[in-house]
Amino acid sequence: MPQPNTNNKGVSRRSFIKLSGAAGAGLCLAFYFPELAKAGKIVNTTEVDVQNIELNAWVHIDTSGKVTIFSHRAEMGQGAYQAIPQIVAEELEVDLDKVNILFAKGDKKYGGQVTGGSSTVRKSYKHLLNLGATAREMLIAAAATKWSVSAGDCYAESGNVIHRPTGKKFHYGELALDASKLAMPKDVKLKQRADYKLIGKPLHRQDTHLKTNGAAVFGLDKKIPGMLYAVVERNPRMRGKVKSFDDTATRKVPGVKHVFKVKMLVFNTHREGVAVVADSTWAAMQGRKALKVEWDDTGFEHVDTADIYKQHEEHLNTKEGLSFKKTGEADAIIKKAEKSIDLIYQTPYQSHSCMEPLNCVAHYQGDKIEIWGPIQGPDWVQGVISDELGIARENVIINMTFLGGGFGRKAFMDYPHEAAVISKEINGPVQVVWSREDDMTQGPYRPGMSYRCQGVVENGGISAMKIRLCGQNINNMDSKERKANDSTTEGFLKPYFDSIKNISFADVPFETPIPVMWWRSVYASTNGFAYESFMDELAIAAGKDPLELRRQYLKDDERASKLIDKLEQVSGWKNRQKNQGYGIAVTECFNTTVGQVVKVSRNAAGKIKIDNVWAVVDCGWYVNPDTIQAQVEGSVVMALGAATTHEITFKDGLVEQKNFYAYKMPRIMDVPVVEVHIMENSADAGGVGEPGLPPFSPAFTNAIFDLTGQRIRKLPFDLNAI
Repeated sequence: MPQPNTNNKGVSRRSFIKLSGAAGAGLCLAFYFPELAKAGKIVNTTEVDVQNIELNAWVHIDTSGKVTIFSHRAEMGQGAYQAIPQIVAEELEVDLDKVNILFAKGDKKYGGQVTGGSSTVRKSYKHLLNLGATAREMLIAAAATKWSVSAGDCYAESGNVIHRPTGKKFHYGELALDASKLAMPKDVKLKQRADYKLIGKPLHRQDTHLKTNGAAVFGLDKKIPGMLYAVVERNPRMRGKVKSFDDTATRKVPGVKHVFKVKMLVFNTHREGVAVVADSTWAAMQGRKALKVEWDDTGFEHVDTADIYKQHEEHLNTKEGLSFKKTGEADAIIKKAEKSIDLIYQTPYQSHSCMEPLNCVAHYQGDKIEIWGPIQGPDWVQGVISDELGIARENVIINMTFLGGGFGRKAFMDYPHEAAVISKEINGPVQVVWSREDDMTQGPYRPGMSYRCQGVVENGGISAMKIRLCGQNINNMDSKERKANDSTTEGFLKPYFDSIKNISFADVPFETPIPVMWWRSVYASTNGFAYESFMDELAIAAGKDPLELRRQYLKDDERASKLIDKLEQVSGWKNRQKNQGYGIAVTECFNTTVGQVVKVSRNAAGKIKIDNVWAVVDCGWYVNPDTIQAQVEGSVVMALGAATTHEITFKDGLVEQKNFYAYKMPRIMDVPVVEVHIMENSADAGGVGEPGLPPFSPAFTNAIFDLTGQRIRKLPFDLNAI
């Protein structure tokens, strides 16, 4: 088999390894982001010889015709492992079941690898379509040259190039080497959506069989030669220190090899603990149980949940906050009004509680370190470990495994950094494993939030809205700069700013030592409850049907108006019956709007039950309707838990929920029927993994009000007490 050209002085050692190992002979195209570039470009690997380009996201076709597509984003159940190859294979004209899919390594040249913000498809799909189409056209050109015919007389199908007049064909493997030597086309024609064979179709996921036959490698499955296992006893209070520890009993546990103090980075501070390293996870855990640690918590606030929300309310009643967005004269109108609505809504702190607890494998090797694990942000981890350990960024190698859930938690850098520090201390490979209790008591968490919503209703409409939120700003965890939370209006529909003439949004700063970070749909998950509950209360005050009030203020936005019409149609909103409660909510995040109607009633025992959830999703261009269905269903279950069954609370600086016996999840019998409907349009792609969560809790509580007349303004609530 011909080998890559390695004589050119421009080929770096790393590029050669990639070409001769992962790629091999054949056609290999990369999507490359030059340093500081805002836009990427597609390159042929032959350009590496000239430009010394380090490859990143690419498609490779070898001489046997095997197609390998490298996924630059993590797979945590949301469907990236399916969506990326489904997009590329569409324009490449290959059968999806013939494609080999591999995770790419962490590299900032991808232009961003963080799997979050529902961004995998919406930020990459145009690049990936062009990548597939470019490879296809190069293969067609190679075949046309071999046959001495016009490329216009050739077409690609199922991994072959076919000459239309004669029916002659070459499979891609027979063309790959010749194609790799061609100049890349500058402009390629993409398919019309009507011509798609794969995109838009409910295809079976490529990772299903791997996860059912045990072949999928999750972080906890990863093993490397000579690897030891570690657990860490961390300070149970936020920001406390290790005063001293006694490891006498720990070192007597069979298998324990090392015990030492360790620090890991948590935003702009460090969390301290004591690492126990052993020849098995079990031995490390038993060693930790025998460990005696004295903690120093002096000088740090020992927070209580009740005090947090009391302070929120005091701030909202006494401070105007940092203005975020303002149209018209909402303040003046509310001040002059004879009657106004003034309400407080509150949402709790939440744990991510991924089914796969945190874990990470690290192997420190002096001037190099390699990481394996369930990581949402490989490029971020690469940067942090490079900075903290003083290792050149290109020598920090990050390998992604499958993730057993992420929800934002596994985009944080604390657990890979901790594994790297422990590996350096023992000078060998180690897997650090967090227990469920570690995960639940250490955070970071979704921040608890409070909202003061004021409004004036006149003549059947909204004259003014003034909203202030109070809670921790995730952006301030790593910075001393105090700006208004840039997610203050997340979840609130953009068309409202045009149709409601007087609106004011502000962020009232609030800080505690509790580490907080992204949670599925980020602030939309809390904002949505407040804003859409308030919209419902404004509708009732105006004497309007809640759906009709929203339609009134969305009628000039074509997409939003069509979504409202669809939601009314599929839910049977106009045919509501006595002893049925219907609630509606419409929210937007990550360029996707989701409207939901929840129907509730009472069962024979008089308890509230959810009869149905109707969801209408406008995400623009999309890949796989089954993925959208699954993500909305999962979002509804997660939102149901956050509304009714679980929250994180603090007492004297300690987390009160340590495992699922206290942080209760919805059971299968609690899960309602969820109908998902997708709006068809030609708009750019929006996110799918998160936008289905925010509208559920307000639609649910609005439905309960419709049935019972009881307003719920604080989550979570006890459904059995309604």
